[in-house]
Amino acid sequence: MFRNITLVHLQDLHTPSIHIAASPYPHSWRKPLALGPWDEAVSRALLFTSERMLTNLGNRNETVPNHGFLRYLGFFNAERIVLTSPEALHEVLVTQNYSFPKPASLRETAGRFLGIGLILSEGDAHKLQRRSMNPAFAPRNIKALYPLFWDKTREMIERITADRLETVEVVEWASRVTLDLIGVAGLGRDFGAIQDGQNEMVKTYNIVFQPSAQARMLHLIESLVPAWVLTALPIKLNSDMSQAARSIRETCRDVISSKQKKLKEKKLDDMDIISAAIRTGTFTEDGLIDQAMTLLAAGHDTTGAAFTWGIYLLAKHPEVQDRLRREIRQRLPPLTQAIESPISSVNIDSMPYLQAVCSEILRFYAPVPQTLREAAHDTTILDQFIPKGTRIVIAPWATNRCTKLWGPDAHVFKPDRWLRESAHGGAESKYGFLSFLQGPRVCIGQGFAKAELACLLAGWVGSFEFELRDGVSIDEKYVDVKGGLTARPAGGLHVKVKKLEEW
Repeated sequence: MFRNITLVHLQDLHTPSIHIAASPYPHSWRKPLALGPWDEAVSRALLFTSERMLTNLGNRNETVPNHGFLRYLGFFNAERIVLTSPEALHEVLVTQNYSFPKPASLRETAGRFLGIGLILSEGDAHKLQRRSMNPAFAPRNIKALYPLFWDKTREMIERITADRLETVEVVEWASRVTLDLIGVAGLGRDFGAIQDGQNEMVKTYNIVFQPSAQARMLHLIESLVPAWVLTALPIKLNSDMSQAARSIRETCRDVISSKQKKLKEKKLDDMDIISAAIRTGTFTEDGLIDQAMTLLAAGHDTTGAAFTWGIYLLAKHPEVQDRLRREIRQRLPPLTQAIESPISSVNIDSMPYLQAVCSEILRFYAPVPQTLREAAHDTTILDQFIPKGTRIVIAPWATNRCTKLWGPDAHVFKPDRWLRESAHGGAESKYGFLSFLQGPRVCIGQGFAKAELACLLAGWVGSFEFELRDGVSIDEKYVDVKGGLTARPAGGLHVKVKKLEEW
């Protein structure tokens, strides 16, 4: 939730023309980097993703000679560098963080619906925004939101139960509940998505986040042409996105205007995040709108993806599901008592296995599979010359399952690894866990995201026994993954649910 993001590369377009575009010939625009042999496997994985293929890249640094980098050729053979070592990641994410901003084309295209808030701002603007938003994400403020998270979880469970659903499509429900959660906790507005999955706000974000062939093609060529060319193309996606962006901005403007009026009347005592930002007095009205847009988009899509993958993994591993359910039912009052007995951070945070399961879900399927950086000037990484404009790929889906960092069981879903008395879940380095990145741009909302995920999982697992509708999906290789802002199962995630009594 609320993290630095980029849209994923084109996937599943195996056409002859695309394969020619990715042929192993140097990009003619500048001299090739001297980083060793071109890696065809990396090029195919990152150009043609299948995000699932990213999970295998973590082991490429053991089979391909490298010094912290893997080089691959992108569309029209534009060179890309994948960071493979903690030292290289530290240099890009920490010591030279502001020398590797997000590509300008990404800021211009994604900024339409994300706003130029914490995720897309750079340099001094980002430092000021970060400093100003930090108080809103202080631990005491996040702890105050746990009862709200639990209340919305209860509302979702009650709605699913009332509809007598035997099979639930998790992606849709994850999007609906997290939109309501970030609406109330982030902006102080309930969008009513749980009760009405076809309301205007739900439809608007479906347009923004729904993967499509047109979207994947635009993401593929965005490094080759100016952003204004992409956004001016006379295609349906652009007109839909422009309309959605206007709708989101106007919704946020309405929220901000209402809160600013309350502030003038000395009545702004709301506990939501944007109210805390308003009280700092740092932001202009447009600046607040940008922050609200960032909260809405990143805040619900990323947690929705994490919750979806969590349900998938727990359905695959019934022994983990059962063990987690026992802890939930022993430690928490029945969900139906949420109003009379509000759940607090003390209840949720004191459940070791729940916390371990959440951490392992976030490791195994980081909501954002990869993110891009671009060298702002000629520079070096680990003394290797990197020309201005070189695209740098940081791939959590690869690093988080890298056997060099996590050991031989890196590809095993194993919550117990987080119960050990060792830092970083037993990983060799903190850079083995990049779901929230690291350094000055580490996700400001990671505490918020973890709290949301823990409450959602506790409510769902305590209430339902569930399994995958399609048994073949138990094997990960048969799960088709589609990317947009985040990665989720293509065609949704269908699970068979059984409502459990006495809780």
